Amino acid sequence: MSVVVINALEVPEGEGAELERRFAARRHSVDGQPGFESFQLLRPTAGEDRYFVLTQWATQQDFEHWRDSRANHAAHAHDASHKPVATGAHLLEFEVVDLEEI
Repeated sequence: MSVVVINALEVPEGEGAELERRFAARRHSVDGQPGFESFQLLRPTAGEDRYFVLTQWATQQDFEHWRDSRANHAAHAHDASHKPVATGAHLLEFEVVDLEEI
């Protein structure tokens, strides 16, 4: 059963374009990870001011292996020339319900 992991990022006003630029620069960095299925960066609209980073994985274990991997830690290491854009993050995890099985 696939799992969806959403990282809700609190981004100060005026910093959204920089966040988007940074994600665009590394948009394929997770593509080759075992169990990785998809990625989306969701820009906030009416009623929400957080960005959502949505990834889908074949299994919870695939996500956890990537989360704990060197590749993930390297991708999230802060370059001294770039201050972090987000001021907070909250991780949400879900299983995808296969409605055909119900």
